Amino acid sequence: MKRRPDLQSEGSLDGLEIIQLTTEEDVPSSHIYMEAQIFTPDSKRFILHRSAHPHGSDPEDPEHNYLICDLESNCELIPITEEIGATAPSVSPDGTTLYYFIDETEPGGGSLTLKRVGMDGTGRQTLLTIDTPLSDTNLRPSRPYPLSTVSSDGKRLAISAFFGDGKTANAPWGLLVFDLEAASVELIIHGQSWCNMHPQYSRSLDAEETHDILIQENHGNSCDPAGKVAKLVGGDGADIHVIRDDGTKLRDLPWGRNGIEFCQGHQCWIGRSARALTSTSTREPKSCQIIEGRATDHVGHLGLNTPGGLRNDLSRDFPNPDFYHFATDLAGQRLITDAGPRDGGGSLYLGQLSTDETAPLENITFLLNPRSSWEKGSHIHPFLSPDGSTGFFNSDESGILQAYMVKGWAV
Repeated sequence: MKRRPDLQSEGSLDGLEIIQLTTEEDVPSSHIYMEAQIFTPDSKRFILHRSAHPHGSDPEDPEHNYLICDLESNCELIPITEEIGATAPSVSPDGTTLYYFIDETEPGGGSLTLKRVGMDGTGRQTLLTIDTPLSDTNLRPSRPYPLSTVSSDGKRLAISAFFGDGKTANAPWGLLVFDLEAASVELIIHGQSWCNMHPQYSRSLDAEETHDILIQENHGNSCDPAGKVAKLVGGDGADIHVIRDDGTKLRDLPWGRNGIEFCQGHQCWIGRSARALTSTSTREPKSCQIIEGRATDHVGHLGLNTPGGLRNDLSRDFPNPDFYHFATDLAGQRLITDAGPRDGGGSLYLGQLSTDETAPLENITFLLNPRSSWEKGSHIHPFLSPDGSTGFFNSDESGILQAYMVKGWAV
């Protein structure tokens, strides 16, 4: 680690402390995508990765591995995986176990293996390997999404993947749900439009809501027979849904798809609540906003025009909103977001979320300019520790991608 007071910007919050967590000069390191469940619940340890970028890693890279960052031990970085192809980590809700996959897949073949290991590095074991077609189908997963998601009761884990045979263009994508106790798996939904699903289990402790998964649907997409996406989305853009983890109860969120507002592609739950956030964009005037909402019964793909949709523009009091990525603390009281690149290198802001679902974001506070190039391989992707005391971001300001931490506000 390296303390970086030089990264404070004019206008930064007084008392801010900025730390560069990774420092190798010839190997890029990165935080995992900001929606990932990679923290222990006490906010003392979390997972990041070496030889990686903000959107994942190369499954054939022998330099890539996941590291535990121990915030109480001077931000010590402790390797927790060493296998080639390790991907899609999730820390169990009680903080004792890391789940991850080994990707040895190819379209129509290979294997996808779910493993777990104690966060102390002990008890590593294989839970399940998929190397044949799934039950009652001729489908096999490949190109797994670089994030998995675990239910708040710790009993189920989900990941999305490609299900093409390597010969057919525009083959389906889908969502796998693993029963962690029975070591079994089920494909709960699949189709061409699920190429960038971003699955996220609800963090609610309610017995019913713990089965809900937030997912993204990319209408008008296309991909080649190997599953390489040629067109991510078309027409009126993506829409966002909630589905139960048995494949039932598809619901809609009131965002985008009206020809004016478009979902950018990042969304997340607000803490443990049933409220969710998305980032949207409009072209005229150019604007990138943060909108909250609640899911309602599925009636189609109407987005903003979904009947009965409850939505709230959190960024409406911010002049010229230009927000992209964000995350909340577990209580759903704080939000961290990046803005830019219109101001050069982007900006980080901290705000407070109200329990009033009609109120805007409150106490918006500028933290710093991360000085990122804002290229896709250097997205800032900020997120918070579960207790909201600490923020994390990426930057390539040193000339190579590194992972950073910022703290110093009142909790």
